[in-house]
Amino acid sequence: MSRIVAVAPVLGEHPSPQEQITRTLAPLVTGDAGREALLHRLHRNAGVRRRHLAVPLEAYGTLGSLEASNEVFVREGARMAEQAVRAALETAGLQPSDVDHVFATSVTGVAAPSLDVLVAERLGLRPDVRRTPSFGLGCAGGAGGLARVHDHLAGRPHDVAVLLSVELCSLTLQHRDDSTANLVATGLFGDGAAAVVVVGDQHPLARPATEPAHRAASVVDTRSVLYPGTADDLGWKVRDTGFSIVLSARLPDLLRSHLLADVKGLLAEHGLGPADVPTWVVHAGGPRVLDAVRDALGLAEDDLRHSREHLADAGNLSSASVLHVLARTLEATPAPPGSPAVLMAFGPGISTELVLLRLEGRG
Repeated sequence: MSRIVAVAPVLGEHPSPQEQITRTLAPLVTGDAGREALLHRLHRNAGVRRRHLAVPLEAYGTLGSLEASNEVFVREGARMAEQAVRAALETAGLQPSDVDHVFATSVTGVAAPSLDVLVAERLGLRPDVRRTPSFGLGCAGGAGGLARVHDHLAGRPHDVAVLLSVELCSLTLQHRDDSTANLVATGLFGDGAAAVVVVGDQHPLARPATEPAHRAASVVDTRSVLYPGTADDLGWKVRDTGFSIVLSARLPDLLRSHLLADVKGLLAEHGLGPADVPTWVVHAGGPRVLDAVRDALGLAEDDLRHSREHLADAGNLSSASVLHVLARTLEATPAPPGSPAVLMAFGPGISTELVLLRLEGRG
């Protein structure tokens, strides 16, 4: 098993209440009174109180092209990535030179060299650090990235790996697009990053001599699922104006139909069932997504409190969201050491990424 030894969430530097964001973005998106009324209603029902943006709210009126928004993504994304990785390494008690592998995921901007290269230069990672930049996993990237890091460490059990997620969702704002999908997106998504330090099971931090001040978790197993016939339900259309969201209303129904069997399949290999899991780390995809997870798995509303709280405080951060929820969960869950937890997120494909964890440390 690999071991998660630090999680560092980061948010955009410009927090704004949801109502203020709505008032500012509405005239940028539509000039139709009926569509503006719908936008206000969708924003009120998004389960979001505030969001933390990458740039000041008034700047979004000038970001109407892919070139303009992507320049901000590279600049601000690199800054937030550096902040997250630096904080995670400090929490883990490691130096940048200790890092052997960086898995970086994002779906809200592009960079070549990729953000992990920019972080390597700023932090002083070793020249021989292995890198796996990823684009396209979408909101599933935090869970899928953790799974791929776990796979890597199975073959290199003495290594230190960093999972890095950077998502500046607000930069995908589409001006003069009052499609329902864009109206939903303008009320749901925020900006954030996260870094997770994971070590192989032969690394000294996998079996520390003393209990750390912060709670850790081991990755036991993972599962990836693609739902056939759903490739057109979630993702991007790349336009001159940037990334235009594809957002089908089918995702909650798909989760209600398939998620229980997916989770049971992962747990059964370890002699467990959903009733044996006291802790659920669920991507904060939106109220309807969280309702669907609750209904599919028969969870109590309290099982999703960290996801609901994160959604209200920051919005949906795409791949970074589930890592923010993980940080909250490790800090606050009362579950006893050794108990299982399931981390999950959903992305384009449509895909589900599941990670079975074992909680460690203080309960």
